[in-house]
Amino acid sequence: MPDAGNRPKKHHPESRPGRVVASYGRRVLVEDDRRKRLNCQLKGRRLKAVCGDNIEWYPDSHNGVVTAIAARRNELRRPDSRGRIEILAANISQLVVVIAPTPVVDEFLADRYLAAARLMGADSLVVCNKSDLGGLDLAGEYETIGYPLVSVSAKTSESMELLATALKGHTSVLVGQSGVGKSSLSNALIPRLALATQALSEATGEGKHTTSTAILHHLPGGGEIIDSPGVRDFAPPPMELNRVDFGFPEFDQAVQQCRFNDCLHLKEPQCAVKAAVDSGEISARRYRSYRELLHLMRKLQENPGR
Repeated sequence: MPDAGNRPKKHHPESRPGRVVASYGRRVLVEDDRRKRLNCQLKGRRLKAVCGDNIEWYPDSHNGVVTAIAARRNELRRPDSRGRIEILAANISQLVVVIAPTPVVDEFLADRYLAAARLMGADSLVVCNKSDLGGLDLAGEYETIGYPLVSVSAKTSESMELLATALKGHTSVLVGQSGVGKSSLSNALIPRLALATQALSEATGEGKHTTSTAILHHLPGGGEIIDSPGVRDFAPPPMELNRVDFGFPEFDQAVQQCRFNDCLHLKEPQCAVKAAVDSGEISARRYRSYRELLHLMRKLQENPGR
């Protein structure tokens, strides 16, 4: 389980639980058990907090001090341009992959998000936005695999109610390529979101930086979304190559029939995954995405940049 830092040896007498709803380096915005939000400082250089962290903090003469970060259930991570791992958010229960008829779908990007969700132990939800503009073949392919899917338009309240129901009970992150309408969905889900974000900016003193920082918002009907405008291009962090296939659930049954336990489903003899692709049981397009992701993971291992 991911560990965000070592706990301090001494427990402060006024220590209490809280949650990070936005992080600005050494300063974080913390929400207490009454959903009151206040600025806090991280105690010590070893603590590093991200949006979604469960923490311990105590009040001081200014606002508060964070003394410990609980072990994380999972982390949404990606390698930056230099191959270093960047943690975007923590303790996510659902990754919401937004696609739309326009712009043209980056199918490999969508597949990378879905693979990352499974690899990090989070549920997946595919949202086909701008449904008023028509359907998508990719949506049907995902439904066939078994991914839950909701078709929505921010212009119709009925479809937005379906999405709100799918988000209820989850801490979700909306992800997808630029232009698919993530901001429109967020604004439709959370009335007065722009005002809430502006209030955060004023409270933290971070100004425009707030709009590029992951921020947790509570949904009126239950559940939470972490709004992370910076999540556009994405790849899962480096992993063992023989784990990549786990990100593709339709491979599961065939993987068990491969001759070799460490089969990468490339040129190995008696590979049941390749046989399933040849027979049409597994989508050839999804298999290409798997191979591209495998190649990407190999490049990240060879050039870690760290």
